[in-house]
Amino acid sequence: MAAATSERPESPPPGPRPIQRLQESVINRIAAGEIIHRPASALKELIENSLDAGATSIKVTVKDGGMKLLQIQDNGCGIRKEDLPILAERFTTSKLSTFSDLSRLTTYGFRGEALASISYVANLTVVTKTKADTCAWKACYADGSLTPAKAGATADPKSCAGNDGTTITVENLFYNTPTRLSALRGSSEEYTRILDVVTKYAIHNPHVSFTCKKTGNPSPDVSTPSSSTTAQAIRLLYGQTLAKELLHTSVSSSGKGKGRASSASGETSNEDVADAENSWNAEAYFTNANYQAKKTTLLLFINHRLVESSRIKRALEAVYNGVLAKGASPFIYLSLQIDPKSVDVNVHPTKKEVHFLDEDAIIERIADAVQQALIGQSQSRVYEYQTLLTGGIAEIPGSQKLKGKRKAREEEDEDAAEDSQPNGASKCDSLDDDQPASGPSQVAKRKVHSYQKVRTSLKDRTLDSMFPVTHPSQLKRTTSGGDEDNSPGTSETLPTVRDKEIKESQCFLKSVRDLRNAVTKAKHHQLSEILAKHTFVGVVDPARCLSLVQHGTRLYLLNHGALATELFYQLGLRQFGNFSRIRLDPPPELRMLIALAIDAEDGLGQSGMTKADAVDGNAPAQRIVDLLMARRDMLQEYFSLGISENGLIETLPMLLRDYTPNLDKLPLFLMRLGPQVDWTEEQPCFDTFLRELAYFYVPEPVLLPKGDARGDAEDSANEDVEAQKATLWQIQHVLFPAMARYLVPPKSLLDRDVVQVADLPDLYRVFERC
Repeated sequence: MAAATSERPESPPPGPRPIQRLQESVINRIAAGEIIHRPASALKELIENSLDAGATSIKVTVKDGGMKLLQIQDNGCGIRKEDLPILAERFTTSKLSTFSDLSRLTTYGFRGEALASISYVANLTVVTKTKADTCAWKACYADGSLTPAKAGATADPKSCAGNDGTTITVENLFYNTPTRLSALRGSSEEYTRILDVVTKYAIHNPHVSFTCKKTGNPSPDVSTPSSSTTAQAIRLLYGQTLAKELLHTSVSSSGKGKGRASSASGETSNEDVADAENSWNAEAYFTNANYQAKKTTLLLFINHRLVESSRIKRALEAVYNGVLAKGASPFIYLSLQIDPKSVDVNVHPTKKEVHFLDEDAIIERIADAVQQALIGQSQSRVYEYQTLLTGGIAEIPGSQKLKGKRKAREEEDEDAAEDSQPNGASKCDSLDDDQPASGPSQVAKRKVHSYQKVRTSLKDRTLDSMFPVTHPSQLKRTTSGGDEDNSPGTSETLPTVRDKEIKESQCFLKSVRDLRNAVTKAKHHQLSEILAKHTFVGVVDPARCLSLVQHGTRLYLLNHGALATELFYQLGLRQFGNFSRIRLDPPPELRMLIALAIDAEDGLGQSGMTKADAVDGNAPAQRIVDLLMARRDMLQEYFSLGISENGLIETLPMLLRDYTPNLDKLPLFLMRLGPQVDWTEEQPCFDTFLRELAYFYVPEPVLLPKGDARGDAEDSANEDVEAQKATLWQIQHVLFPAMARYLVPPKSLLDRDVVQVADLPDLYRVFERC
């Protein structure tokens, strides 16, 4: 066996593999992968082409993070029709013709590989028009050459309608490289990178208008005007919080001092001659020590080219190490202009890195200028801290110098000034002067006495606010309703307080705009501040709708019924044409409800009818039914009051979430719509209808139907108690928070509905006399 193994011939060692010339399509696809990494890198190349074309407006449209669609439209000089056949071929460019042109390069692109690389990994379409052309030309590209837009058509450019400039559409990016496509992040991550690229170029080119949005979105995510400045662009794109902390400095090779734009000396020297040959200048916008971010934001442009430089970033971060706290980072925008002869731009496939001469010296000069500017602002540090909950104000350090007789004399003057003020009246006379209240910026420098301290907080929340109480009438309707419904009016679950803003609906009717303007014009500023910053004390008389609230050191007695009427009127006006709905299940009959209201004598008195009208042969109930049925389309469209063709009340307008009106008042509300609403003119009709709707929503006492003799009196009393508890809970935890947020109180409420009953300083004087 061993002999047989030794006789087997040995296989020859493997030789070298033959060297083959790759196909042109493989070469181009490999090169495209080096330049186009993701949609953001493709957009960067296209934006630079638009800026090279002299565009003043650039619009970017994105779909699915740029993987399905990436379109850029500019108003630049356009592309000649004669150049379209070779537009997407590699190494075709209008920026240079010889290698020596690189030393004088002032444009973004120069290799002519961007469009070629895109055409090898995506479907590329170009629509362009120059000012000399009478029409635009559309061309489609695949693998670097023209391709027919449709099967059977020719590949030549086709004439079409278009504006001056160029529109480039990139579709199905990386459709033929599934590995690269699967390596990309989600569409939201890629769109964030696209917005970052657009934002950086918009800041560096404030004279160009940039717009970036997703397909289907009416409003753009980035939008900047043309003819702006760098500081204005930073404020628009990064916010006022960052912009107010910005510092600005300029430094150049000819400047003798750090941060100066030029030298003040007129003498020349050998050093000046050398600087003239290697001239450079830099402009920087950076944040001071008051701004602190979690990550350093560096926008670096060298010769208008967006690049990255780890050396510059480390040098600038070293400057901030002694200024910012640990873990805090700055925002820096740096634009560096260097003689093109001193810059090598051809060191990276995507041109995101460049090399330039005297790099260490230039970086040191820039870092020194930034440090000098930060030192100049060191005396204006701002620190935020929290004051006492009692309203105390931190004393100014300089005020500690007031000692002895001087301090005592000032306290005596303050007491004398307070004693000279008139005592608090029973009415809120101080509110008659319609003046805006002083803002928090007006800080008092004197000491806060005990009788001026406010010991309540607007953010306090009681435990009972977390457990809603439902009215018994709603519980009866939900249990006897039949089919289950998740609408607000018939849900079996208890309501929960939700913090959802009620937005003002968009309405173009002049009558509605006039009514809204009238509400705004009648606003009383000081009463608005009292309601917006009040602390609820309690309901003192539910039958007379009286409640107590505290604002500052004063106690006010309010008629919450009158305030609620104005609140619900304004909420109806605010949501005109865009109401939420309360669905009634089963829907009651309109005629039956109106007949019930007419049968009640008290209802007749409030509706303006007489007893004779009720028994008249003309049937007033039928007249009201006919009136509402004739206008049910208008009621449904404007007020969400749904009445079916059979005369059934299906839906009611919802004015305030988590608040359902007492449905026992529904018959009276429907009956009053007949005589109390002015149906002849548009504006009075809307005004009177909303007033009646507000009366329906007001939580005032309602006449209960007489109990049956066979009923249990004890059950009826328990039901009344539960109804009162539900009403009081809604007043405290739903109505008053809504008043603080939405009510624009008119001055007319001061006549009899808002009364000041106590003032803490006055009470202290009373007890001191006792």
